[in-house]
Amino acid sequence: MDGFRIPLGQWAEVAVDWIRDNLSWLLSAISTAVSWLVGSLADLLLSAPIVGVIIVAALLGWLVRSWQFAIGTALTFAVILGVGQWVPAMQTLALVLVATIIAVLIAVPVGILAARSDRFSAVLRPILDFMQAMPGFVYLIPAIVFFSIGFVPGLVATVIFSLPPGVRLTELGIRGVDSETVEAGHAFGATPGQILRGVQLPLAMPTIMTGVNQVIMLALSMAVIAGIAGAPGLGMEIVRALSTVNIASGVEAGLSLVILAIYLDRLTSALGDMRGQKWSLVRVISTRRATAAASQRGLAQVA
Repeated sequence: MDGFRIPLGQWAEVAVDWIRDNLSWLLSAISTAVSWLVGSLADLLLSAPIVGVIIVAALLGWLVRSWQFAIGTALTFAVILGVGQWVPAMQTLALVLVATIIAVLIAVPVGILAARSDRFSAVLRPILDFMQAMPGFVYLIPAIVFFSIGFVPGLVATVIFSLPPGVRLTELGIRGVDSETVEAGHAFGATPGQILRGVQLPLAMPTIMTGVNQVIMLALSMAVIAGIAGAPGLGMEIVRALSTVNIASGVEAGLSLVILAIYLDRLTSALGDMRGQKWSLVRVISTRRATAAASQRGLAQVA
């Protein structure tokens, strides 16, 4: 057995080289689209009046949570501005928002398929375990090979790393819908697609929103790794501070990242709570309708 070694890394390198050489057109299209999305959103956030951005963020906090959260948002965003981290913070916010949208657009359909098929779920589970357990730095190696440096490799690595919780919680939410409510939909003659859109997705929305929250948190945790890949933002500021042992700059960038994380966490959690309260009423109404329909069928059979 001496000298025996499985060349797994070499196989992975061959696969990466093949993708780079044969799918360059697809990689170029992805790079162009992602660069445009992140760049456009970052430009929009930076071109808007700073006071206007802070007011909009505070109003969103007031709308979904409370006036105390709105005031806290305004004060903490003013801290970001005061420590000179506004531009990197908006760049990081753009990166995280685009990565979250892409991850959710992938995670929700995959989670729905996993909830509907036990076989697909069994195949998917070890893949998600692998994606979530693999260190984020490893994703940067092929991402940089495919897309060079900048926003794109950081976003690709962020999407891959943050995707699993969205898939898992979407599947959990769909599977957790009360079977009696689903049977009530069948009793009313609804198709599987109508039941999914009108019953399962609405009732699973609090769990799905929890998944969105986790996707955002993981995306923010990848900000520093994205900075290593050359993505502008707070991650790059932290990397620079680390390379120069600049404590002041590191603390300011780190604090700004924490402020963004807390804001997005509280915002999405409040949205999930609102959805939960709304669709708990839907569950009660659906159950009552199912009971009424069952009673009518029973009376009809007796008659």
